[in-house]
Amino acid sequence: MASRGGFSSKIGFIAAAAGSAVGLGNIWQFPYVAGENGGAAFLLIYVAWIFLIGLPIMVGEVAVGRNTGANPFGAYKKLGGKKWAWVGFFGILCGVMILSFYNVVAGWAFGYFVQLSFGDLLQQKELSNYFYNYTADFSDNLIYSLVFMVLTGFIVYRGVQKGIEGTSKVLMPTLFIILILIIIYGLNLPNAADGVAFYLVPDFSLINGATIYSALGQAFFSLSLGMGALITYGSYISKEDNIVNSATWVTISDTLVAFLAGLMIFPLVFSQGQSPSEGPGLVFIALVGIFQNMPPLLGKLVGCSFFLLLCFAALTSTISLLEVPVAFLVDQKKWSRKKSVIVMSAIIFALGLPSMLSYGASDLFSNFAYYEGTSKTFMDVVQDLFFVVSLPLGGFLLSIFIARHWKAKSLSEEISQGYASYKGSVIEKYFNLMITMVCPVVLGFMFILTVLQKFFGVSIF
Repeated sequence: MASRGGFSSKIGFIAAAAGSAVGLGNIWQFPYVAGENGGAAFLLIYVAWIFLIGLPIMVGEVAVGRNTGANPFGAYKKLGGKKWAWVGFFGILCGVMILSFYNVVAGWAFGYFVQLSFGDLLQQKELSNYFYNYTADFSDNLIYSLVFMVLTGFIVYRGVQKGIEGTSKVLMPTLFIILILIIIYGLNLPNAADGVAFYLVPDFSLINGATIYSALGQAFFSLSLGMGALITYGSYISKEDNIVNSATWVTISDTLVAFLAGLMIFPLVFSQGQSPSEGPGLVFIALVGIFQNMPPLLGKLVGCSFFLLLCFAALTSTISLLEVPVAFLVDQKKWSRKKSVIVMSAIIFALGLPSMLSYGASDLFSNFAYYEGTSKTFMDVVQDLFFVVSLPLGGFLLSIFIARHWKAKSLSEEISQGYASYKGSVIEKYFNLMITMVCPVVLGFMFILTVLQKFFGVSIF
């Protein structure tokens, strides 16, 4: 029988779980979503949602994982029987599909790091064309994504302590150091103060329903909730660990990285007089243009550091995404970790090939439509189905499971192990209220709105 392993310390869990949460969503997605939604006004609402909805769901996931000592499928099956087990399996499936396209985007970041280091990226005149040609180049993307998947597989193969925990303890501090160094540089540029003001001085007139909805979506996605990663990581922690304390530190770390990412990017953007609402191309197009306008050696140094940071953030997430199906095979099928990693890495990489082909390399995978007037790539479809729509559904089902089946009393019993004063405290009442009553309503509403918007073109806001 394969050994599951476990984290060696509370710090190890926090580093790994924070690494799972910190990813491209924080460094790449958060700044451009904040830029599109008013900067500081969005930031305030985002932080509020993080602690109102994100933290309670995280505590619930970790508690379920630690109580059962199992992967999401095994955890739901142990506590809720075969019917609930399929909720866990759905979470695993979401993680597999998310990693299939996430690894492609990670390959883009790795490729840009290579091109900045050894190629002529900083000499390109038409950066938009370069990016679109680059993402359509199947051969280069195949190599970069394969390298990233092999590296991810190797780390997961080394096990929970030596692989996931050991790597996270190195990558997370390094990620913070690179972030802070680029921030210090950016804050000393001309007009950087305008970027800081946009990001930190709220204009409350910009707050509307769309801003609130976007902030909730970003908060939930950035914490890697709803797909079983934190159930899996929770299954590796000790009964002596304080779940609330650990989850709070993970949430703070993740939020801090997202905050610092904005503080890094907006001064750079405003220093060059560019728009903060550049959308997804903010990193791969607008920022590269900023690096071009720096003195050559400095532009290469800052640019390479930035894309190395992006690679580190992606890697801390890809290892957690791969660990979920690997834990399933180790627990349920009794496979060795080596066999589980090799098989799942190969399957996930193969599932990612259509996404790799969907940005111009193949017409078949580059053009989809949900309804008249929409244009989607295969990667967009996978992202919409298994990320944008399914993660709120996963969080909704977890909260319903705890409220209606496992019960708040069982949740409190689990959390109180490692937190002796939890029972009867204000914190217990708060988490019970949020997980069993508020989260189901908010996440259920979010799921319905997202389905209507994505697949039917009906937007409430």
